[in-house]
Amino acid sequence: MLIEEIMKTDVITLTPGHTIKEAADLMRTSHIRHLPIVSDDNQLVGIITDRDLKEIMPHGDLPAENRAAIYAKPLSECMVKKPITGHPMDFVEESALVFYHNQIGCLPIVSNQKLVGIITETDLLYKYIELTGAHHPGSQIEVRVPNIPGILHEVTKVFNEFQTNVQSVLVYPDKENEANKILVLRIKTMNPISIIQGLKGRGFDVLWPNFPGTEV
Repeated sequence: MLIEEIMKTDVITLTPGHTIKEAADLMRTSHIRHLPIVSDDNQLVGIITDRDLKEIMPHGDLPAENRAAIYAKPLSECMVKKPITGHPMDFVEESALVFYHNQIGCLPIVSNQKLVGIITETDLLYKYIELTGAHHPGSQIEVRVPNIPGILHEVTKVFNEFQTNVQSVLVYPDKENEANKILVLRIKTMNPISIIQGLKGRGFDVLWPNFPGTEV
């Protein structure tokens, strides 16, 4: 999946000449935590976050004139310049690695040097939920299988026999044995007992769920 499929394109922005107070007010009224800063021709020149503002905003019993001076500071003096960016044609999973390795909360999306969108940690989390089908009624089954070509096809034969739709499949290594892998399958049924029995009957090691009465 490409970034352009999940990015928000109606991006709320300010310019470097706007003030800290204007940024704080806009974040509060718009319920956002990340604010890209753009030039007059919509080129991305920086970014500021609610965390940045919390560090900048006046604390304690500062004189009124000092508070006013802080609020009046232009964003050009406190924004993060040259922020990490993405491109609309980047893959979502690659962008997730960018978030993870750089410990960032948002990724402005730039094309032809212009800001065209933005994605946040929340966007990635929702897309993960959507891709796994966790927001739909269903059941999850975990199966340990040998790490050999064609094994997924053999497992899905069981679901086909029981005429059950598979909503998503995740694969991760078996920490106990490198010769195996774990399949995490989300299926469109609330009662997976017969399918679990079918999997076990064909010799598959079902790790979860382990319902009474599913022994073969």
